[in-house]
Amino acid sequence: MHFSKIQGIQSILETELPGEESHSLLLPVNRPYSSEIRKNAEGFRKSAVAIILYEQQNRLESILIQRPKYDGTHSNQIAFPGGKMDGSDPDLEFTARRECMEEVGIPIETPRLIGRLTDIYIPVSKFIVAPHIFHVERLPKLIPDAREVDSIIQFDIEEVLREDVIQSTTIDFGQGFHQKNVPYFSIRDKVVWGATGMMLSELRAILQKV
Repeated sequence: MHFSKIQGIQSILETELPGEESHSLLLPVNRPYSSEIRKNAEGFRKSAVAIILYEQQNRLESILIQRPKYDGTHSNQIAFPGGKMDGSDPDLEFTARRECMEEVGIPIETPRLIGRLTDIYIPVSKFIVAPHIFHVERLPKLIPDAREVDSIIQFDIEEVLREDVIQSTTIDFGQGFHQKNVPYFSIRDKVVWGATGMMLSELRAILQKV
């Protein structure tokens, strides 16, 4: 069991977060911090994601999802379960729980909240994302939503501590636009970049202290 590690993560989340400095490892070239971009942002929307931690075969693991291919900003990207805040959601924690249930089938009441990471602003979709970290003692059977989730990726969170885990690549945004030297986490042979990569980078900084 990794209860002591969970306690260590929770203790850091309750004190001082690594914050945007930890995001810098995953920021594309010339990309300012979220707090700087938000100063001039208008019409942004609130959203939340669920970072689920659980024990599996004496390992502490988490899950990512791969979005389906579609004509949109986040097509085929790797992400944590999550989405926009609905008008009926009482708060962003509930948003994270609801989205996690809808996308991968984890019941709303099952996860135990252990803390939040630093909010991230995504300029291209005008979302402010609130990452919530939850712990579940036993992972229930995961049921991917056919419309929202192409596949579920389970991974050992110790992977983010590997020396070679952060690499760089060229990201193709379509319509002839691409960006070179974009940093990403190589997780289970998947390219995890952007806001999700920044969340993993902050989680990595926390794990380095546990």
